[in-house]
Amino acid sequence: MDKLYEKALESAEYIRARLHTQPRIAVVLGSGLGDLTTDLADTREIPYAEIPHFPTVSVAGHKGALLEGMLGSQPVLAMEGRFHFYEGYTMKEVCYPFYVLKLLGVEKVVLTNAAGGVNRSFAPGTLMLITDYINMMGTNPLIGENDERFGPRFPDMTEAFDPSLRTLAEQTAQELGIEYKEGVYLGFMGPCYETAAEIRAFAGMGADAVGMSTVPDAMVCNYLGMKVLAVSCITNMATGIQTVKHSHQRVLQIAAESGERMCRWLGEVIQRM
Repeated sequence: MDKLYEKALESAEYIRARLHTQPRIAVVLGSGLGDLTTDLADTREIPYAEIPHFPTVSVAGHKGALLEGMLGSQPVLAMEGRFHFYEGYTMKEVCYPFYVLKLLGVEKVVLTNAAGGVNRSFAPGTLMLITDYINMMGTNPLIGENDERFGPRFPDMTEAFDPSLRTLAEQTAQELGIEYKEGVYLGFMGPCYETAAEIRAFAGMGADAVGMSTVPDAMVCNYLGMKVLAVSCITNMATGIQTVKHSHQRVLQIAAESGERMCRWLGEVIQRM
C-alpha cells in the first residue's frame, strides 16, 4: 500500500473528529461475537465505508463498523468485523485498521475469533486464551518497505500476547467462575476449511486451534508497540476430529451461544485494564 503512513493519518484524523473520548483500548470482534457491543454505553458508530482508505467487509457475521462507547468508566473502540486475506485483500489492507488505531493513541488491543479445535480435549463452546501463534498463511503483513515511524524492521515476537494481560484475564476468569483453556492458535489462509491431513500435521506442530485471522493482527500490533490479548471461541472441532461437515452457519450459531460467557469475561477484563 503506497504512502501507508499518510493514508493511516488521514483515516485517523477522520475518525478522531467524530470521537467524544480518547480510547486507549480497542477490541476486534470475530465471527458471531458482536454481543460485547450491547454492553457499551454512549455509543457512536462510524461505518467502515465512510472512513477514508478503509476496506469493507464481505463475510457474514461481520457488521463493518467502528463503534466508540463506554464500558463502565473505560472508553473503548470496537471493530465490528475484520478483514481477511482470503477476501482478496493484501496483508497490508487486512491489517490497515491497526495502523490507524495506533495513530489514534490506542495502546492495548483485544482480539477475538471463532476457531476450530485441534486439541482433542476441547469441545464446541470452549473458550481458549491464546498463548502463542503459528503462522501458516504463507506470507507476512510486514513484508515490504518499512516505515520507522510505525516500528522496527525486525520486530520481536517473543511475547506476542502480553503476559500481564493474560494474567489479568486468568485472574478475572477465576473470579467470575468462567472456564477456559489455554493454547496455541494456528493461522491458516482459507477460505476452504482444512483437510484431515493438514489438521494432523498442525497438531504435530503444537497447534491447539486453527482459524483464518488473528495471526497477522497480532504481528502488526506487536510491531506497532501495542499490547495484545486474544481469545478464541472454539465453534467446531477441526476436520478429521468432528464427524459432520463444516458450515459457516454452524460457526455463527456456536459463537452466538458462547458469546455471553466471552463477553462477560472480556468486558470485565477490559474494565480492569
